[in-house]
Amino acid sequence: MTAAPVVSVIMAAYNGAELLPATLASLQRQTFTDFEVIVVDDCSTDATRSVLRDWPDRRVRTIALPANGGPVRARNRAFAEARGRYVAGLDQDDLCLPDRLAQQVAYLDANTDTVLVATATEVLDGAQLLPSPHVAHTTPALLRWLIRIENPFVWSSVMMRRAAAARLDPFTRPDILYAEDFDLYHRLSAHGAIARIDAPLLAYRRHAGGASQRYETVMLANARRVLAAAYTAPLEEQANDAAALVVEHLMHRQPVPDRATLMRLGDHLSRLQQHFLADDALTEADIRMIRWATARRWADVARASLRTGTIALRDALQVRPPHLGLGHAGIEQLLWARLVGRARTLRRRQTLAA
Repeated sequence: MTAAPVVSVIMAAYNGAELLPATLASLQRQTFTDFEVIVVDDCSTDATRSVLRDWPDRRVRTIALPANGGPVRARNRAFAEARGRYVAGLDQDDLCLPDRLAQQVAYLDANTDTVLVATATEVLDGAQLLPSPHVAHTTPALLRWLIRIENPFVWSSVMMRRAAAARLDPFTRPDILYAEDFDLYHRLSAHGAIARIDAPLLAYRRHAGGASQRYETVMLANARRVLAAAYTAPLEEQANDAAALVVEHLMHRQPVPDRATLMRLGDHLSRLQQHFLADDALTEADIRMIRWATARRWADVARASLRTGTIALRDALQVRPPHLGLGHAGIEQLLWARLVGRARTLRRRQTLAA
């Protein structure tokens, strides 16, 4: 057997013959070349195995499963076969920019306390390249907070230390299907720092066949499970309610149905933030970023709810926890959102009366 590579890229593949060649080609263009690619084919029924068998790059190794077991088990098998010091995640339809592996290896080499480093991403929607909805600038402290209220990483952009990830049993949990990466980040963060390179080094492909589009209900339900467990210490009996509200309104970006729900969401965020700030040694800059990011997300929910007309402007202003501020949504933006909401309500009434 050849010497172990520095990086093992792990991939679960299923009926990916159409998009897989472009993904593998993006790895061939990497400026960092000391890597292996372990692709576990989960009993595809299309030409995926043929694509892999005929692929000219010998760094690509295929494991063909005899029966379909789902993406989590396939990814766990790939991790078990990994030999690299670092393990990089990649889905069969996403595209790495040429410096992705080089920059992540350099970061982990230089920051020995970091167990996981992701990168910023862009969204490839058809032929259009769109900016990511994730926060543009991060610090490790901000990311430790953000995983408590959202998923700030794209799985295909993640690289981790294999020795740290090997402490987890299993690597990713099959019972947290379609939120198993979110669960992994929570579990792995207990073993060291998590970070992100804020340069976009991956294009995440958005299409109708993607798991996040096809299995959204399961993904959201399992995200609630992850957050409920994380919220048990600070919120105790209110952990489940807080997890449900955070997933529905912050992660799923749905407007609240009424003032009372907005108040509950704000109260939960306040308590979670206070608990986080009290238990972590943070710089003043970290605290400002965390407060701003939290306020921004609360204001996004308020503005969306004003637009749909489920709350009034006075509701947003009266139930806003003082230390959350208005985030990036100032009073002018909230007023405009309310005007849009009133116009939509009027149109609905006119339609019903017709």
